[in-house]
Formats: sequence, C-alpha cells, structure tokens
Amino acid sequence: MNSELPDGYELSTDPARLDAELIHRWLSQDAYWALGRSREKQDRAIAESLNFGVYDTASGAQLGYARVVTDRATFAWLCDVYIDRAARGKRLGTGLVAAIRDHLAPYGLRRVMLATADAHGVYAEVGFEPLADQEKWMLLGEQ
Repeated sequence: MNSELPDGYELSTDPARLDAELIHRWLSQDAYWALGRSREKQDRAIAESLNFGVYDTASGAQLGYARVVTDRATFAWLCDVYIDRAARGKRLGTGLVAAIRDHLAPYGLRRVMLATADAHGVYAEVGFEPLADQEKWMLLGEQ
C-alpha cells in the first residue's frame, strides 16, 4: 500500500500501529478543525473509523494520520488528515490522500467528501473538486 508515498515511508491501516496519544496531540493542539478535542472523543473517532497511518520505514515513527468515516457502499467522509510539521514538504500528505483514494476505489462509492480551509491544492492533485451545486447541500452542526 506504499505506491503513492515517497521511498522511505509506508502507509498502514493497522489500528494497532496508531499512536493515539500522538494523534490526539497533533489534532487537539495543531489542527484548526480539532483544537481542544478531548482525548475521549478522539479515541472514539479512531475506534469508529477506517484509519490510515504514515510511518517512517526505518524508525517506524508515525508521521501522519487520516481517517475515513464510511458505509463502504455509497459514501465516505475523509477527515483529520494531518502530517507532522517536521515531515511536511515531502509529499506525504498528497501520497496519503492518493493512497486513501485508491483504497476506497474498490467499494464503488458514489461520493467521497471532505472539507478544508487551506489544502485545496493537495486534494485537487488527487482528483477532488469543489462542489458544483452547493445549493443542494445542507449541514446540521458547525459551519
């Protein structure tokens, strides 16, 4: 599952490899969409999602994370995409999102959605596009 990541990095969906404490720190302290998220809420989100970790092949250190909420039939929501600040600029984010796209492809999902305030280029590079007909979409919760 490494075809999209640069040499020296690997992707895994094995939940046993996730560093939940590190993920919580990244998201609750450094991700604008999850600032202040409790550890309990983050652990519940991990438990109920399809999780992806990016790891340094040599050291095994976790350098990135993303999760997908999906029914594996019609819909998926890509969220909590995060690359450690020290590992940015190495195309790990783009590789992670491309690997997730490829992992989800066999399900034949009608939609894979996400929201971003600042990473449109990363997602566009792997095929995501802005909503064409925003008027038909509605939201319950935070804007």
